[in-house]
Amino acid sequence: MITGLTTGAEMRVTGSGALAVVCANGGQGHEVPGTWSATLEWLVERLAPRFPAIRFGEVRYRVKSWKRLDWCIEDARAAIEDLGSLRTLLLGFSMGGAVSIAAADDSHVEGVLGLGPWIPDRLDVSTLRGKRLDVIHGALDRWLPGIPGVSPSSSRRGFERARTAGAEGCYRTIPGAVHGVAVRGPGDRVLPLPRAARWAELVGAELERFQSS
Repeated sequence: MITGLTTGAEMRVTGSGALAVVCANGGQGHEVPGTWSATLEWLVERLAPRFPAIRFGEVRYRVKSWKRLDWCIEDARAAIEDLGSLRTLLLGFSMGGAVSIAAADDSHVEGVLGLGPWIPDRLDVSTLRGKRLDVIHGALDRWLPGIPGVSPSSSRRGFERARTAGAEGCYRTIPGAVHGVAVRGPGDRVLPLPRAARWAELVGAELERFQSS
């Protein structure tokens, strides 16, 4: 089900459980209309049937660009409010990591799970004090000309800043994995990238922890 958010963004909701996972997409330099994330879509399709107690909300930003990071954060906050759960986990891919960390000061948010997350040095991580930040990063992830990416050393630096600010959590890398879990191919098909199954395994383990905590 696709629903409109108060900001003008959209959210695709899967499941009907009492717990909520808000999924925040990545972004780019150019200001372009928001799209659905292939990485998050692939994960939700495979994990939602395992977790009937969780509602997954995938956010499609108004504009998916780090130049409009404040807008993307507003969109994520609107998604948290729309799902209305007393217990929410934010699942952020790439730029969605920064979006999720910024929105984690909501009282209903218990933590952030970042997938290859962009955590710029200027980002305030005090929003995670007393909460969790768990990071999963592809060991081969890096920025290349024309190919988006976030280096593991960058997210590790952000993770350690969050720990210093009072967050708990774990940092894991996946050998052989790149930036993201899936890409969108011809005919709008979502195609898994190398080590996608391992991504799903680790994300599933974090959802188990969230559900049982």
